[in-house]
Amino acid sequence: MGEPDWLLWARELQAMAQIGLTFTKDPYDSERYEKIRGLAAQMMAAHTSLDAARIEALFTEQSGYATPKIDVRAAVFREDGALLMVRESTDGKWSLPGGWAEVNQSARDAVIREVSEESGFDIEPVKLAAVFDRARHPHVPPRPFSIYKMFFICRITGGAPRLSIETTEIGFFAEHEVPADISVQRIVPHYLDRMFAHYRQPELPAEFD
Repeated sequence: MGEPDWLLWARELQAMAQIGLTFTKDPYDSERYEKIRGLAAQMMAAHTSLDAARIEALFTEQSGYATPKIDVRAAVFREDGALLMVRESTDGKWSLPGGWAEVNQSARDAVIREVSEESGFDIEPVKLAAVFDRARHPHVPPRPFSIYKMFFICRITGGAPRLSIETTEIGFFAEHEVPADISVQRIVPHYLDRMFAHYRQPELPAEFD
Protein backbone atom coordinates (compact mmCIF):
# COMPACT_ATOMS: atom_id res chain seq x y z
CA MET A 1 0.00 0.00 0.00
CA GLY A 2 1.45 3.33 -1.06
CA GLU A 3 0.53 6.88 -0.15
CA PRO A 4 -3.03 8.29 -0.47
CA ASP A 5 -4.15 9.97 -3.68
CA TRP A 6 -4.65 13.36 -2.00
CA LEU A 7 -0.98 13.45 -1.03
CA LEU A 8 0.21 12.52 -4.52
CA TRP A 9 -2.04 15.20 -6.03
CA ALA A 10 -0.93 17.87 -3.58
CA ARG A 11 2.73 17.02 -4.11
CA GLU A 12 2.30 17.18 -7.88
CA LEU A 13 0.55 20.55 -7.66
CA GLN A 14 3.40 21.87 -5.51
CA ALA A 15 5.98 20.65 -8.03
CA MET A 16 3.99 22.18 -10.89
CA ALA A 17 3.84 25.52 -9.08
CA GLN A 18 7.53 25.45 -8.21
CA ILE A 19 8.57 24.72 -11.80
CA GLY A 20 6.15 27.34 -13.14
CA LEU A 21 7.47 30.03 -10.80
CA THR A 22 11.01 29.13 -11.83
CA PHE A 23 10.50 29.62 -15.55
CA THR A 24 7.61 32.04 -16.05
CA LYS A 25 8.28 35.65 -17.01
CA ASP A 26 4.61 36.66 -16.84
CA PRO A 27 3.52 38.27 -13.53
CA TYR A 28 -0.03 37.02 -14.04
CA ASP A 29 1.21 33.43 -14.44
CA SER A 30 3.34 33.89 -11.33
CA GLU A 31 0.23 34.84 -9.39
CA ARG A 32 -1.60 31.75 -10.68
CA TYR A 33 1.29 29.46 -9.72
CA GLU A 34 1.38 30.98 -6.25
CA LYS A 35 -2.33 30.19 -5.90
CA ILE A 36 -1.70 26.61 -7.02
CA ARG A 37 1.06 26.36 -4.39
CA GLY A 38 -1.38 27.65 -1.78
CA LEU A 39 -3.99 25.07 -2.80
CA ALA A 40 -1.41 22.29 -2.46
CA ALA A 41 -0.61 23.51 1.05
CA GLN A 42 -4.31 23.61 1.96
CA MET A 43 -4.80 20.06 0.67
CA MET A 44 -1.98 18.80 2.88
CA ALA A 45 -3.18 20.78 5.88
CA ALA A 46 -6.69 19.36 5.51
CA HIS A 47 -5.37 15.82 5.96
CA THR A 48 -2.64 16.44 8.55
CA SER A 49 -2.13 18.30 11.81
CA LEU A 50 0.11 20.90 10.15
CA ASP A 51 -0.93 24.50 9.54
CA ALA A 52 -1.41 25.49 5.88
CA ALA A 53 0.70 28.62 6.32
CA ARG A 54 3.58 26.55 7.69
CA ILE A 55 3.36 24.11 4.79
CA GLU A 56 3.24 26.92 2.24
CA ALA A 57 6.27 28.54 3.87
CA LEU A 58 8.09 25.24 3.43
CA PHE A 59 7.06 25.14 -0.22
CA THR A 60 8.17 28.74 -0.74
CA GLU A 61 11.71 27.80 0.31
CA GLN A 62 11.92 25.45 -2.68
CA SER A 63 13.09 26.85 -6.00
CA GLY A 64 14.30 25.60 -9.35
CA TYR A 65 13.06 22.54 -11.19
CA ALA A 66 11.31 20.23 -8.72
CA THR A 67 13.00 16.83 -8.38
CA PRO A 68 12.83 14.02 -5.77
CA LYS A 69 14.98 14.27 -2.67
CA ILE A 70 17.49 11.46 -2.01
CA ASP A 71 17.68 9.40 1.17
CA VAL A 72 20.54 6.87 1.51
CA ARG A 73 20.38 3.80 3.75
CA ALA A 74 23.08 1.27 4.62
CA ALA A 75 22.47 -2.45 5.08
CA VAL A 76 25.70 -3.21 6.95
CA PHE A 77 26.30 -6.91 7.55
CA ARG A 78 28.70 -8.42 10.04
CA GLU A 79 30.68 -11.53 9.05
CA ASP A 80 28.12 -13.75 10.77
CA GLY A 81 25.31 -12.27 8.64
CA ALA A 82 23.84 -10.06 11.35
CA LEU A 83 22.48 -6.68 10.21
CA LEU A 84 23.47 -3.38 11.83
CA MET A 85 20.56 -1.28 13.08
CA VAL A 86 20.38 1.90 15.14
CA ARG A 87 17.68 3.17 17.48
CA GLU A 88 16.69 6.69 16.42
CA SER A 89 16.61 9.35 19.13
CA THR A 90 13.70 11.19 17.49
CA ASP A 91 11.13 8.39 17.70
CA GLY A 92 12.89 5.71 19.78
CA LYS A 93 12.54 3.11 17.03
CA TRP A 94 15.00 1.01 15.04
CA SER A 95 16.21 1.82 11.54
CA LEU A 96 19.02 1.21 9.12
CA PRO A 97 21.63 3.96 9.47
CA GLY A 98 21.20 6.65 6.85
CA GLY A 99 19.79 10.04 6.00
CA TRP A 100 19.72 12.77 3.37
CA ALA A 101 22.38 12.83 0.67
CA GLU A 102 24.30 16.10 0.70
CA VAL A 103 25.30 18.47 -2.09
CA ASN A 104 28.79 17.82 -3.56
CA GLN A 105 28.85 14.34 -2.04
CA SER A 106 28.34 11.13 -3.97
CA ALA A 107 25.75 8.61 -2.82
CA ARG A 108 28.63 6.31 -1.81
CA ASP A 109 30.26 9.03 0.28
CA ALA A 110 26.92 9.96 1.82
CA VAL A 111 26.18 6.45 3.05
CA ILE A 112 29.72 6.07 4.46
CA ARG A 113 29.30 9.36 6.34
CA GLU A 114 25.88 8.47 7.71
CA VAL A 115 27.03 5.11 9.08
CA SER A 116 30.07 6.68 10.71
CA GLU A 117 28.01 9.47 12.28
CA GLU A 118 25.20 7.25 13.55
CA SER A 119 27.06 4.09 14.60
CA GLY A 120 30.82 4.74 14.73
CA PHE A 121 31.64 2.05 12.18
CA ASP A 122 33.75 2.51 9.05
CA ILE A 123 32.14 0.72 6.12
CA GLU A 124 32.60 -0.02 2.45
CA PRO A 125 29.52 -0.05 0.20
CA VAL A 126 29.79 -3.10 -2.06
CA LYS A 127 26.49 -3.02 -3.93
CA LEU A 128 23.54 -0.78 -4.72
CA ALA A 129 20.72 -3.14 -3.80
CA ALA A 130 17.64 -1.01 -4.40
CA VAL A 131 16.17 2.39 -5.23
CA PHE A 132 12.67 2.64 -3.82
CA ASP A 133 10.08 5.40 -4.24
CA ARG A 134 8.93 6.23 -0.71
CA ALA A 135 5.45 7.04 -2.01
CA ARG A 136 4.94 3.43 -3.12
CA HIS A 137 5.56 1.90 0.30
CA PRO A 138 3.59 2.12 3.58
CA HIS A 139 5.60 4.80 5.37
CA VAL A 140 4.12 7.10 8.02
CA PRO A 141 3.85 9.98 8.40
CA PRO A 142 3.47 11.31 4.84
CA ARG A 143 6.11 13.68 3.49
CA PRO A 144 5.42 16.87 1.52
CA PHE A 145 8.08 16.08 -1.09
CA SER A 146 8.87 13.15 -3.35
CA ILE A 147 11.70 10.96 -2.00
CA TYR A 148 13.89 8.25 -3.56
CA LYS A 149 15.49 5.86 -1.06
CA MET A 150 18.81 4.27 -2.08
CA PHE A 151 19.88 1.10 -0.24
CA PHE A 152 23.47 -0.13 -0.23
CA ILE A 153 24.83 -3.49 0.95
CA CYS A 154 27.93 -2.70 3.01
CA ARG A 155 30.69 -4.41 4.95
CA ILE A 156 32.53 -3.20 8.04
CA THR A 157 36.15 -2.14 7.55
CA GLY A 158 36.89 -0.63 10.97
CA GLY A 159 35.66 1.62 13.73
CA ALA A 160 33.74 0.68 16.86
CA PRO A 161 30.21 1.18 18.21
CA ARG A 162 29.63 4.84 19.08
CA LEU A 163 26.36 6.58 19.82
CA SER A 164 25.52 10.05 18.52
CA ILE A 165 22.92 12.74 19.07
CA GLU A 166 20.85 10.89 16.45
CA THR A 167 21.05 7.41 17.99
CA THR A 168 20.45 5.93 21.44
CA GLU A 169 21.33 2.28 20.81
CA ILE A 170 23.26 0.16 18.32
CA GLY A 171 22.63 -3.51 17.61
CA PHE A 172 23.27 -6.38 15.22
CA PHE A 173 20.35 -8.67 14.38
CA ALA A 174 19.94 -11.96 12.57
CA GLU A 175 17.03 -12.08 10.14
CA HIS A 176 14.75 -13.81 12.66
CA GLU A 177 15.74 -11.33 15.39
CA VAL A 178 14.93 -8.04 13.64
CA PRO A 179 13.08 -5.71 16.07
CA ALA A 180 9.36 -5.28 15.58
CA ASP A 181 9.46 -1.61 16.59
CA ILE A 182 11.03 -0.21 13.44
CA SER A 183 10.92 3.44 12.41
CA VAL A 184 8.39 3.26 9.59
CA GLN A 185 9.01 6.87 8.63
CA ARG A 186 12.47 5.64 7.53
CA ILE A 187 12.16 1.95 6.65
CA VAL A 188 9.46 -0.71 6.26
CA PRO A 189 9.72 -4.51 6.78
CA HIS A 190 9.86 -5.14 3.02
CA TYR A 191 13.14 -3.24 2.79
CA LEU A 192 14.74 -5.41 5.48
CA ASP A 193 13.53 -8.60 3.78
CA ARG A 194 15.10 -7.48 0.52
CA MET A 195 18.42 -6.50 2.15
CA PHE A 196 18.81 -9.95 3.69
CA ALA A 197 17.96 -11.47 0.30
CA HIS A 198 20.67 -9.38 -1.39
CA TYR A 199 23.18 -10.32 1.29
CA ARG A 200 22.46 -14.03 0.79
CA GLN A 201 22.47 -13.71 -3.00
CA PRO A 202 24.97 -11.03 -4.08
CA GLU A 203 24.23 -11.80 -7.72
CA LEU A 204 20.69 -10.39 -7.46
CA PRO A 205 20.22 -7.32 -9.67
CA ALA A 206 19.44 -3.95 -8.13
CA GLU A 207 15.72 -3.44 -7.50
CA PHE A 208 13.74 -0.31 -8.30
CA ASP A 209 10.13 0.87 -8.38
